[in-house]
Amino acid sequence: MTGSIGLVGLGLVGTAIAESLRASKFDVVGFDIGEHRRVHLEKLGGTWVSSPAEVAGRVERVVLSVPDTNAVEQVVEGEKGLVRASCLPAYIIDTTTGDPDRTISLATTLQEKGVYFLDATISGSSEQVRNREAVFMVGGDKTALEKCRDIFESLAEKVFYLGPSGSGSKAKLASNLILGLNRLALAEGLVFAEQLGLDLQVFLALLKATPAYSAIMDTKGEKMLTGDFSAQARVRQHHKDVSLILKYAEQAGQELPLSKVHLDVLQKAIEAGDADLDNSAIIREIQRRGGREA
Repeated sequence: MTGSIGLVGLGLVGTAIAESLRASKFDVVGFDIGEHRRVHLEKLGGTWVSSPAEVAGRVERVVLSVPDTNAVEQVVEGEKGLVRASCLPAYIIDTTTGDPDRTISLATTLQEKGVYFLDATISGSSEQVRNREAVFMVGGDKTALEKCRDIFESLAEKVFYLGPSGSGSKAKLASNLILGLNRLALAEGLVFAEQLGLDLQVFLALLKATPAYSAIMDTKGEKMLTGDFSAQARVRQHHKDVSLILKYAEQAGQELPLSKVHLDVLQKAIEAGDADLDNSAIIREIQRRGGREA
């Protein structure tokens, strides 16, 4: 395997991926529609190119870190997409939280072209990716996963193989359902505790020592208390995830009452202008619902 890795998408998570790959001495050939991200990649020692097709022409393996399935399909099959390159990559690793059915369809199409497509979703924020604390959930050909094992090991200590194409995307939706509700419950509990007159720093420390504990308290608790909503993962992205969760639940005939409430809270947060804040900013919507100015 070559030491050059393609990377399409240099947002919060994509930038963290680029930093980790460079720290592991991989050469990174990157592209993003926002050229302002070129400077940071080049400071890291990476190479910026003009299109996904040009990325594909230079590497065997490409990592995708884009917002949704629409973007994935455009990056792969669009006018200057990966499959338009004269020499196709052998492996595409898609870290996007996407639509499982469309992921399976794309993987099938690419397999016919001799390209292995792994849906390798991530549990964790950009900061956790940066610190190798995130978890990968991978679907697709298991042999392809092994061929890309060095990439995964440079990005995370824990990598789970879930099964055929689409399995990583499905696992991410189910995982995000639980993660998001943990975050919402923490926000609601902190607002309630404050209304009762409790010291929130002491209360948060207490929570971590009780059966109420969840890892979200470590990653988002302090951000909620201090009002530091600099983005590690954005509100609008989780709104997209919960929308997908409810879509697949409806198809399966499964009622998800808590997720329906969660979607409404996220939608109102977006309408209030919080879309691009860190998802810990969900506490602002809970505060607004109590008549407080967030």
